[in-house]
Amino acid sequence: MTTYDPNNIFARILRGELPCHRVFENEHCLAFMDIMPRSPGHTLVIPRIPARTIIDIEPAALSALAVTVQTVARAVKTAMVADGLTIQQFNESAGGQVVFHLHFHIIPRWESKMMAPHGAGMAPAEQLMLHAEQIKAALAG
Repeated sequence: MTTYDPNNIFARILRGELPCHRVFENEHCLAFMDIMPRSPGHTLVIPRIPARTIIDIEPAALSALAVTVQTVARAVKTAMVADGLTIQQFNESAGGQVVFHLHFHIIPRWESKMMAPHGAGMAPAEQLMLHAEQIKAALAG
């Protein structure tokens, strides 16, 4: 088993060393905009505790993370007026994981629009801020 690297980008975001466009946070999780979105509104949800993969996290922490993923997913779908969602979670390099801190991708989908390929490019900060505000408004009801 590979160990958790406390200097991964998501750990640095959690410590406030790197910025992000926050959408939701509580004592267990943080949700923020993916800077390289596969579709408008692409949001990431991460646990606050160090966990490399879904296999490494304690069951209670995974349960809290799953509840947050569901809550944020509802808001993303509403805010982005999406037809559906793709929710992805990757484990280790062979499984497609790039950042080695457990995370879920919430990707809004529309019937007539394809997802951008992974790593297609960074979104403008203004666009990320707008989408974050729309999702926060949907969370607020």
